Amino acid sequence: MIASIQNVLRNNGKHLESALSLDSGTARIEVQCLLQAVLQVNRAWLLTHHEQILDAEQQARYAALFERRLRGEPLAYILGEREFFGLNFKITPATLIPRPDTELLVELALQRIPQRGAFRVLDLGTGSGAIALSIAHARPDIEVTAVDASPEALEVAQENTRRLNIGNARLLRSDWFSALAGERFDLIVSNPPYIADGDAHLAQGDLRFEPRGALASGADGLGDIRRIVAGAKGHLHAGGWLLFEHGYDQAGRARELLGAAGYAGVFSARDLAGIERVSGGLAC
Repeated sequence: MIASIQNVLRNNGKHLESALSLDSGTARIEVQCLLQAVLQVNRAWLLTHHEQILDAEQQARYAALFERRLRGEPLAYILGEREFFGLNFKITPATLIPRPDTELLVELALQRIPQRGAFRVLDLGTGSGAIALSIAHARPDIEVTAVDASPEALEVAQENTRRLNIGNARLLRSDWFSALAGERFDLIVSNPPYIADGDAHLAQGDLRFEPRGALASGADGLGDIRRIVAGAKGHLHAGGWLLFEHGYDQAGRARELLGAAGYAGVFSARDLAGIERVSGGLAC
């Protein structure tokens, strides 16, 4: 069969839909993304050149990418990038794939940053830097510190800092607060590991390919959240906020942990799907 863009979209979309149990719209979009990467064109060009024939080299490159996706490898790792909060981030298997749900955490953080005056933000477990750099990009007048225990993840975050031309972000290797002795901040944010070690989802879908240490945290998934809640008060100014993402069924326990640790104004916020996705509290 002639390898026109139209034929590839039709046939490979159906193949991907069947192999990965995707809906037809998602499968078609993923094939479009792979074609865009191979042809180095935007979506508008692709959709207006359906009769374009892929040459032999383009077919080979596309086939290699398509086979990786058929094996379940996440599209973000195949393409090496993912959009988050309106910015394009480099992504590798050393980092989690930024997800739209996490944009809620950035929105809540930005709401708590005053329009004027010095302000320091700390992002714990920054990974690709998506949260920290989105905040830094939106508010170039403040100081953002981002930490991660993984040197490989920090290399990705450093590259994203350069790509996005961010000048107000500092990256440090740190196991949560270990490299931050004596430092205090006005706001601490985190998207920590929060899946239970034995959760069956870790062996399914994209999670199979993402770094296990950035996903799972103890028998109930709350091990790292406990460490963050306990340690954050020693690194927050009075009146500073702690905000963190958690699992769909962990909001109640998150509020209990915050209340027991003495935080005020404890709350949980819902994402676009109506799920309590982020919880936080105020250091007194």
